[in-house]
Amino acid sequence: MTLASKITLVRVAFIPLFMTFMYLSGGQPGLFMWLSLAVFVIASLTDYIDGYIARKYKQVSDFGKFLDPLADKLLVIAAMVIFCQWNIFPAWALMIVLTREFAVTGLRLIAVGKGKVIAAGWSGKVKTASTMIGLCVMMGFPTVGILSWIVVGVIVVTTVYSGIEYFIQNWKCLWED
Repeated sequence: MTLASKITLVRVAFIPLFMTFMYLSGGQPGLFMWLSLAVFVIASLTDYIDGYIARKYKQVSDFGKFLDPLADKLLVIAAMVIFCQWNIFPAWALMIVLTREFAVTGLRLIAVGKGKVIAAGWSGKVKTASTMIGLCVMMGFPTVGILSWIVVGVIVVTTVYSGIEYFIQNWKCLWED
């Protein structure tokens, strides 16, 4: 197993720790919310680090290609689900995020079946970064309602935009045999 993949596994291992601190915080500012934020930030940074190591040291592997995006999605969705449970993140917004993720994953599976690879696009990277930063803002200021709504708006807009872009750029995969 490559160093990059081991770092990705650390991100996955941080998810239960993150969720534990979030639940212990009860959605209120304080020690456990700050610990949640610290774990989330460290886990988010591993996304950049494992990608950098994989490219620089030629450690790109099929396992890494599978696990890296899955780890990102699990971390982000864990935060969104908890915020949704606390009525801070609306369920309709979570549904938009999940729909985009399933749709893009399905599109990628169809492409792979046809011998094509759909690489992560710029808008997808912007979506991931703005989502992770936005969720950090929500953890840093959990009781500022207007800030949460701004974050939700940014997440929804970048999610929808990147999803549409993936389909526009790769629609032929759905129709070609």
